[in-house]
Amino acid sequence: MSRFDEAEFRALAGSRLHAQAPGAHRFSDDDLNPTARMIPAGEEPKPAAVLVPLVPREDGLHLLLTERQPHLRSHAGQIAFPGGRIDPGDADAVAAALRETKEETGIPSSFVEPLGFLDTYLTSTNYRVVPVVALLRPGFTPVPQEAEVRDVFEVPLAFLMDPAHHERHSRDWQGHVRYYYAMPWQGRYIWGATAGMIRNLYRLMYETR
Repeated sequence: MSRFDEAEFRALAGSRLHAQAPGAHRFSDDDLNPTARMIPAGEEPKPAAVLVPLVPREDGLHLLLTERQPHLRSHAGQIAFPGGRIDPGDADAVAAALRETKEETGIPSSFVEPLGFLDTYLTSTNYRVVPVVALLRPGFTPVPQEAEVRDVFEVPLAFLMDPAHHERHSRDWQGHVRYYYAMPWQGRYIWGATAGMIRNLYRLMYETR
C-alpha cells in the first residue's frame, strides 16, 4: 500500500517519470469524446508548460494548485496548475514552468526541485502542455498574482491518487455530450485538463502494474 510520502515518491520517480520532456502528446481533452471532439484538427498546437508541485507535509505529499480569478475571460474560476505558454525567451519547458510559477504564485525557483515529466497533454484550447513534476520545499509563502489567481491551495496526494475519486462527469456542448474527469475536493471542482493530468500522474506513479 502506498504511503504517498517524499521518500516513496523519489524512489518511484526515477523509473516512472519521463526523464526528458515528451514531444507529441499522448493524452488530451478529447480522449473521452471520440464522437464529440473539440480540439481543432490540422492546427499547430501552442507550446505550454505547467508545474506539478508536490509539497512534503507531516501527513504525506500535497499537490499545490491555483484557483483562477472568476472575472477572467477564459477559464474563469477554474482550478489549474501554475504554468502557461512557453515564451521564445524560455530555455525549455522547465524554465517556462518555473517562470510562470513565480509569476502566478510568488514561489521562487529556489524552492523547486524538478524530478521529471508526465506525458504531454493536449487541451481543448489547442495547447500542447508539458507537465513538469517537482518537489516543493516547505517554507515558501504564496503570493497569488492578483490579476489572475484568486487562491493557492494544497490537496493531499493520497486523495488525488485514489481512483475512486476520478469521477467521470459530462456537459452539453454544441448538441453533444462531452465527458471529462473531475475530482471534487472540499468545495473545489478540479476537472478538465487539470484532472486529466492528475489522472496521468496516477497512471505513471501508482497504478498497479
